Amino acid sequence: MTGDRHVRDWVDGWVVSRGAAPPLVEPWGYTIYVGLAEHVGRHVLGATGDDVREDDVRKVTGSVTGRGTHLKVFADRERVLPWLGAGWEPYGADDFLMTVGLTPAAAPSAPAGYRVRAWARGGVTRVLVTDAEGAFAARGQVAVVGAGAAVDQIETSPDHRRKGLGSAVMRTLHAAAYDRGAVRGVLACTPAGRLLYESLGWEVVAPLTNAKFVGDTVG
Repeated sequence: MTGDRHVRDWVDGWVVSRGAAPPLVEPWGYTIYVGLAEHVGRHVLGATGDDVREDDVRKVTGSVTGRGTHLKVFADRERVLPWLGAGWEPYGADDFLMTVGLTPAAAPSAPAGYRVRAWARGGVTRVLVTDAEGAFAARGQVAVVGAGAAVDQIETSPDHRRKGLGSAVMRTLHAAAYDRGAVRGVLACTPAGRLLYESLGWEVVAPLTNAKFVGDTVG
């Protein structure tokens, strides 16, 4: 099972970014053990869009009996939801898998009144933006595995939005990933995040449907 290259880039980078177990390759995609009480592990379908098969979704969700297992399917929510097995609950809405080609670029200067710090540890480069007093303003991180780079956990404080901080974080991560050998980036995002990423040249690969196993909720 080869699946979509963008999915594999995202899986490989995400496990490094989050410190999860290495992905187990399955006939239909990947299994990842995360190790949290509400996120024990996740199953990620390896295909995208029209290549996602109903039989695979039904097989995966029909065999899960442990609470805290998540599912990631890169296809339209309307297609996927009828295929989920009993005890599965969708969450989020209209998320996306996105990609961009990485090119040489210098890290941007900090927006006026802010300071940007970046450091690398354990295969992950992290970026922190603070205001003039040193308070949190924005952050993000990227994990490079081979030629792929998974951007993760992009966040801007509500008090500091619409000031270009998200763009500064992303451009800093782009430069860091390219310098470490990556030529393509990938990320999963919400509709709000999509607007920022498209402004920076990212393109949608496929919709993302999220679900988790909650068990029998009757009674």
